[in-house]
Amino acid sequence: MEIKSIAIRKPEEINFIFGQSHFIKTVEDLYEICITSSSTIRFGVAFCEASGPCLIRHAGNDEELLKLAVENAQSVGAGHTFFIFMKNAFPINILNQVKSCQEVCRIFCATANPVRVLIAEESGGRGVLGVIDGEIPKGVETPDDVEKRQSFLRAIGYKK
Repeated sequence: MEIKSIAIRKPEEINFIFGQSHFIKTVEDLYEICITSSSTIRFGVAFCEASGPCLIRHAGNDEELLKLAVENAQSVGAGHTFFIFMKNAFPINILNQVKSCQEVCRIFCATANPVRVLIAEESGGRGVLGVIDGEIPKGVETPDDVEKRQSFLRAIGYKK
C-alpha cells in the first residue's frame, strides 16, 4: 500500500466541500441541493463512481467550477468521493442539506483553505485517510481577537 498527499487545486477565494457518498444518484441530488439553495450560487459538482464504468459524474451551473471539481476528482481518484466547488455562497449555506442527503456518508472538509487529501492506494483503488485543512494554530485569541471575530461575523451578516 502506498500513502499519497494530494493538493487540492483551486483559486484562493473559492470554497468547496469534499465528502464521500455511496450511489450514482449523488450527483443529481447534490445539484438539486445547490441550485435550490440560492438564486445566485454558482457551483460545480463531481463524483467518483466506484463500480461499473467507474466514471467521474458531474453537474453544475458554472463551467470554471465544474472543471475544478472534475480535475480535483481526477487527482484524488478515491471511490465514492465528491467535490462541490462554489462561488456566491459559502459551505455553511448548503452544508446541512448536503449532510442530510441520503447518499452522503461523510464530509471530510468544507473550506476555502489550502487542503491536502491523504489517500491510501492499493492495486484495486484508493481510499481517503483524511485531510489537512489550512495551517497550524499560531496562538490563542486575545480579547482584541475576540472583538475582531465578532465584528467580522456581524459585518458579513452571520450574527446580529
